[in-house]
Amino acid sequence: MKIRQYTAEDLQQVLDTWEESTRFAHEFMTDEFIAQERINTAEIYLPNTDTWVAEIDGEVKGFLALMGNEVGAIFVQPHFHGRGIGKALMDKAQQLHGDLEVEVFKVNIIGRNFYSKYGFKLIEEKLHHPTGQQVLRLKLTAKK
Repeated sequence: MKIRQYTAEDLQQVLDTWEESTRFAHEFMTDEFIAQERINTAEIYLPNTDTWVAEIDGEVKGFLALMGNEVGAIFVQPHFHGRGIGKALMDKAQQLHGDLEVEVFKVNIIGRNFYSKYGFKLIEEKLHHPTGQQVLRLKLTAKK
């Protein structure tokens, strides 16, 4: 596995990874919402984040998008869960920024378990208006 900076050539694989992972972990999201977010990911989020990809055999299997120390997105293709890809991506984020923050949907048990195992702690719960779902804001304090 190789962790490297995102390039424009990765766009389709990153979008496919995002959509497959989103559908897997967020059953409440509508097709319309996902279609719009896929466009937003390509046109708004990726151009404005520091994005890293996890590559196996020349194919993107996961990615991480950072806005400073905020983890804007971390997604791994579902059939590659449990292989250390998410941890390797989060290790990269921590190497770059130390303390990290992230938001995760309360109903996203997969994401919540991952963040908890990695050491993130709850700091806030609030409503995500576009979906009507609760979102948890988590913080990881780097070990000194």
